[in-house]
Amino acid sequence: MLDRLSRAAKGAHAVMLAAEGRSMSSERFARHLEDLMSRHARVAFLVGGAGGFPPGADAIAHERLSLGPLTLPHRLARLVLVEQIYRALSIVHGEPYHK
Repeated sequence: MLDRLSRAAKGAHAVMLAAEGRSMSSERFARHLEDLMSRHARVAFLVGGAGGFPPGADAIAHERLSLGPLTLPHRLARLVLVEQIYRALSIVHGEPYHK
């Protein structure tokens, strides 16, 4: 799995999703994502598998982000992440999004 994570993060600003990562509001995440997209050609979000991240995965990530204090199954975490990215881009573009 480490090899797959390395390939996904190659040439990108890698953001690891981790419970102990930085937590932020949707509005703050929108500003942060907008900043990342303006400074980097690619942003890669890394989601661990069912057993979490393999040893050495920390070295790949440029930062850690938390989706909240709950432990989520990795498939649900991916869905929550996609929704939050959609929400962030809606905020960045000034489009209405249900709160």
